[in-house]
Amino acid sequence: MDRIEYAPYGVNPPHIHPRAADIFTVLEGTLLAGFVTSNPEHRFFSKVLNKGDVFAFPQGLMHFQYNIGHTNAVAIAALSSQSPGVITIANTTFGSKPPINPDILAKAFQLDKKVVQYLQARFQ
Repeated sequence: MDRIEYAPYGVNPPHIHPRAADIFTVLEGTLLAGFVTSNPEHRFFSKVLNKGDVFAFPQGLMHFQYNIGHTNAVAIAALSSQSPGVITIANTTFGSKPPINPDILAKAFQLDKKVVQYLQARFQ
């Protein structure tokens, strides 16, 4: 179980728990929570959560939380495993050591190679 505190407009960035589902309960504030389903649909589900609201993130799906309020927010995340793992999407993609070849990421994200190199430099 994790207690997460969010500054106004703070974010828990897109990430995955490969070994656990996540039940998320808002204790204070207002958060936007969302996740994206797997291939081939990539369907985006989201909900604005207020104090007392609960949201479930399925195991292995990319999800995030964003404080859309003007005040601090607090939530509790209960994970279905003692070893859920966490893969933060941006850090993993652009901050790997050694770096992933920028040509690969440029093709995967349909970006100019210079944009990929800029992002990689930000995460090193």
